[in-house]
Amino acid sequence: MAHLILASSSPRRRELLQQLGLEFEIYSPDIDESILAGEDVAAYVERLACAKADAVLRLFPDAIVIAADTSLGVDGQILGKPESKAHAFAIWSQLSGRKHDVFSGVCVRTKQKKSSIVVRTQVEFQSLSLDDMESYWATGEPIGKAGAYAIQGIAARYIPRIEGSYSNVVGLPLYETVQLLQTVKALN
Repeated sequence: MAHLILASSSPRRRELLQQLGLEFEIYSPDIDESILAGEDVAAYVERLACAKADAVLRLFPDAIVIAADTSLGVDGQILGKPESKAHAFAIWSQLSGRKHDVFSGVCVRTKQKKSSIVVRTQVEFQSLSLDDMESYWATGEPIGKAGAYAIQGIAARYIPRIEGSYSNVVGLPLYETVQLLQTVKALN
């Protein structure tokens, strides 16, 4: 297989991709992650994943680039990473006692071909008390996580069920990523 690059600094994406037994390097591009006017969450994550892949391919034109972006959608809003404790509490107040959608855009790119997909998983959160929120914030786990939680960590205690891909909620839907790699002939 050609030189494979994961266009992400996310340790969770690195761990997920390692589960596939692939050898790869990491290069995290700096792109503008602003939400465009009227953009829905699916379009947003796909656009960012493709922008990351394009940016890395410009630097490494002979590589196969895998890029992803994950955000939550609830009430027509895109929920990203918390900017502060107050922001995390506001996010959790929206998620508390209900279902929300986690979207990941994945883009696999070579100089010959570009394939992308958006994967949606529905996650149900239990009702969270202020004590739950305070306790979870104190762990430090919510910092830097889309939706201010990590399903693979302590937050699992607040999630009674999901419908769809677990690895998608972590940050890289593995089944779909393999399918995209196969479309660009990177895997047999």
